[in-house]
Amino acid sequence: MGSDLIDGQALLTGWAGPGLVVDAEGRVTAANAAGAQLLLRDDGWLDLLSRWVADGGVLQPGTHSSPLPDQEVVEWTPLALPPDGAGHAQYLLLGRMATLERRLRQALTESRQRYKDLVEISSDFAWETGPDGRFAFVSPAGAIGYRPDDLVGRHPNDFLLPEFDDGLSPFEARDAIERVEVWLRAADGRPACLISSALPLTGPEGQWVGARGACRDITDARLRAMELAQVRLRERYLGYIVSSTRDDVDPARTLEIAAGVAVNATGAAGSALRARVEGADSYVPVGVAENIPAELEATLAELPHRAAESEGPVTVTAAGYDVLAARTLFRHEVNGAVLVWRPTPETAADNGQGGWSADDLSMAHTIADHVGAAIAQARYQERLKTLSERDGLTGLYNRRTVMELLGQRLGAKTGGASALLYFDLDNFKAVNDLRGHTAGDDVLRAVGDLLRRMARPGDLAGRLGGDEFVLWIDRVDEAQALSVADRLLREAAEFLRPLSAGPEKPLGVSIGVAVHLGGGGEPVQSLVDRGDQGMYAAKRLGKGHRCLSPAYSDDTGKEGPGEKDE
Repeated sequence: MGSDLIDGQALLTGWAGPGLVVDAEGRVTAANAAGAQLLLRDDGWLDLLSRWVADGGVLQPGTHSSPLPDQEVVEWTPLALPPDGAGHAQYLLLGRMATLERRLRQALTESRQRYKDLVEISSDFAWETGPDGRFAFVSPAGAIGYRPDDLVGRHPNDFLLPEFDDGLSPFEARDAIERVEVWLRAADGRPACLISSALPLTGPEGQWVGARGACRDITDARLRAMELAQVRLRERYLGYIVSSTRDDVDPARTLEIAAGVAVNATGAAGSALRARVEGADSYVPVGVAENIPAELEATLAELPHRAAESEGPVTVTAAGYDVLAARTLFRHEVNGAVLVWRPTPETAADNGQGGWSADDLSMAHTIADHVGAAIAQARYQERLKTLSERDGLTGLYNRRTVMELLGQRLGAKTGGASALLYFDLDNFKAVNDLRGHTAGDDVLRAVGDLLRRMARPGDLAGRLGGDEFVLWIDRVDEAQALSVADRLLREAAEFLRPLSAGPEKPLGVSIGVAVHLGGGGEPVQSLVDRGDQGMYAAKRLGKGHRCLSPAYSDDTGKEGPGEKDE
């Protein structure tokens, strides 16, 4: 039996921490140096030790802590030993100074709580994704209207808005990301903007196993910023129109700017401006050259009428395009329309507005409010130009404009013949003398109608004054020019006869035909003078004739061959 006895003191040899052997009453029967020193410092904890041992006479297994002065802690691990020589129970207590570990553990716990508290107050959305990219953790408050259970197990791509995706998703961060914006679809379907920072998570072998980060919802701030940017953009666009209307002498330039603004402000592919014709329910292009898709021409012709009846913009989808029209006003009256169009996106939402957003509609309406004045100014300038260029009675070009336009024609011609028909009216004085000047004005207006009917595109008709008129016939040779003159003789006699002073004084014309060969450098006045000479030669032949004018010659200003009757 004695050989089975264990020497408690020997068991404590080599144990670095405090070690004790105690009996069933908790009395210390052996101690190593560290244990003895501990007993000398404070033995008040022995009562606690006695209570451990007195619990059924057996020290419970596990780790037991005992406090020491200065908030130090010793953790004891008990081991039951064989009874001593008297058969009494005894226990081996191996101690470990756990003060530093306890403090570290407490600090860690506090740090975790501090981190949790900071996350809760500094972010709206703390999250972690796993190796499969799906949410593995979401903070208890959830995010953007979703509960944590709505997000955990789902992939962030299910919520990302593709129109805002710039390829830098914090939920798949491979490197540290700081304060990037990410747009998600909130639970109510609206866009939500989160500013996010994230860190990648790596496994034991350095492989990517997910990401962890926190987001803050800045949707309201971002939307306010976007609205402010939209307002500033609108002000800048409208500033172009307003400054151009105020400073630009040429209203066509203002309308060109307005058309460009309408395209840029709405993201359109093209634009057109229409002006309402006074006294008629029709609209005509104004201001700028247009490149309208052929399939849209009918739609753009009809839309201004619809826009005129609507206070807000009108939208339609036609021929693969979304089209928007907004009426323009001047002095509270509709005077035109702004039209823009763009190809229909395949994924356009069916919101009753085609592919146009509320911002597009608002911008178009605002632009139209300013374009109305520009259209009015352009139409006014057109009227002034017409008054300065046209004869007020016949509507034909006046003498000054005829001379300018003929100068352009002669300067541009480098070869090929054209001709000027110069004529005046036969027996016109009798109309004024016998029937009055009002009847004479009717005759002049009738001549204007006749010339407009005869003139082809590229030809030029004008009134030089009194009853003298010209008709420039482009790209004709001598024989063709004389043929046109013969037609003019016939049609004038027929058209004007009812307006004559009487049967004995029939109205007609006498025509001088001046052929211009091109490339000879003939001045405009020379051409007109030759036509005038031909006209007087025709008069001498008798009324209702035409005569070919002498050819142009720059030889010391002398004329070529004399007059001849054809």
